[in-house]
Amino acid sequence: MIEAELKARVRAPEAVARALDERAEGRSETYQDTYYDLPDGSLRARDEELRLRFVVDRRTGDRRTLLTFKAAAVDEASGSKPEYETRVEDSQIAHAILEHLGYVPAIVFEKRCRGHAFQAYGRQMLATLVRVPELDGTFLEIETLVPEESELTAALDDIRSVLTDLGIAPEDLTRELYTDAVAARRDRP
Repeated sequence: MIEAELKARVRAPEAVARALDERAEGRSETYQDTYYDLPDGSLRARDEELRLRFVVDRRTGDRRTLLTFKAAAVDEASGSKPEYETRVEDSQIAHAILEHLGYVPAIVFEKRCRGHAFQAYGRQMLATLVRVPELDGTFLEIETLVPEESELTAALDDIRSVLTDLGIAPEDLTRELYTDAVAARRDRP
């Protein structure tokens, strides 16, 4: 599957949050993301991502762990990538497996998210408001899955329509990766 996704900086987070709450009930979660790479940085060099995500539902306290691999982007403008994700029973064992395979943690950071799953333009969408404590501002990610690269353009057009419905302007779109932004912030003197 290909994750068709667009990300934007949000100028009016409260208004966007209200608009999303009107579409679907939100789910507040905290993500602890560990991105792995080989010691030579070859995953990053190939534009691939290997992530272990520990998720805590802030309302119920429920916990789950997800292992995700994202292949190189198939659409340069949006950065949309083929994505393979599965739930992991034990995050410590998953971490040990990755390390025994030669992967090392490249960066670890937290995201505070409020996700809304809803139907729009004939597609199942997930819109997530994101705050990364180390970064300024609020972000909005909207994604949908498509089985074929040939369906990506139409899916991205539908996502752009949702963004417009939410008052997000095209100039607010960003391709900046959280991993890069957090690393840059940590490297500042």
